[in-house]
Amino acid sequence: MDTMKNAYIFPGQGAQFPGMGKSLYEQNALAREYFEEANEILGFRITDIMFGGTDVELKQTNVTQPAIFLHSVILFETSAGMMEGMRADMVAGHSLGEFSALIANKVLSFEDGLRLVAKRAAAMQRACEINPSTMAAVLGLEDAKVEEICKEFTDEVVVAANYNCPGQLVISGTIEGVKQACERMKTAGAKRALILPVGGAFHSPLMEPARQELYDAIVGTHFSNPTCPIYQNVDAQPYIDPGMIKENLINQLTSPVRWTQTVQNMVANGATHFIEVGPGTVLQGLVKKIAREVETDGIS
Repeated sequence: MDTMKNAYIFPGQGAQFPGMGKSLYEQNALAREYFEEANEILGFRITDIMFGGTDVELKQTNVTQPAIFLHSVILFETSAGMMEGMRADMVAGHSLGEFSALIANKVLSFEDGLRLVAKRAAAMQRACEINPSTMAAVLGLEDAKVEEICKEFTDEVVVAANYNCPGQLVISGTIEGVKQACERMKTAGAKRALILPVGGAFHSPLMEPARQELYDAIVGTHFSNPTCPIYQNVDAQPYIDPGMIKENLINQLTSPVRWTQTVQNMVANGATHFIEVGPGTVLQGLVKKIAREVETDGIS
């Protein structure tokens, strides 16, 4: 095992909060430039919603995803000076966070990354409208047991969607399927199985319309060679080949987020220090539950 490696990790949907990025905008000239460029690219002033919007306004997928991406990426870009000697040896992102990670390791430009995130958000929103669906968190049950119960549903779609940490798995699927699965999970011994306030069944086969929409956008975008490996959600493995990175990013929408396995693999490959960049501290908490021995920090 190599010694002392820095792993930069980037949060996904759910990390947003009213006022996010406001002090960054006010105190940092470079951050201001990035935010204003984002307003132009998106065609609306996302900064007005980020800095002054309500919880409800921020929760709209077409706002949430670009907002979290912007907060993470601009923090990373403007903190480069503070992070001297803290170069990234590897990166990863949780779901949406994978796009932020691809800016950090120089695969995507800021503009291209933001355009793809905006397209992804719009495509996911449309997929949610085509197939009304939901997600639920299952706590205190073995992964294998959750997978087994999901497989029992043949008339409904129910799949494991986010392997967040041992004992915390999110399932995704049709509203009726997820509701019934929650009851079965509790009967099987889950401490809790609760429906999440999300717009649809992310990371499930119900996102296929979004995957198809995003396919052309990703294929048509230039991906550079990375400065360090990205551990991708679909199989938790490290990648440096731009073609493979594209393919994994396309398949991410309909595949589970293997976060537990990602962190385990990063640790096995020498990661000793995990730095979460973006709103909130959710990923630091998950990392600690997966690998107690590592150091965690945040730039938020």
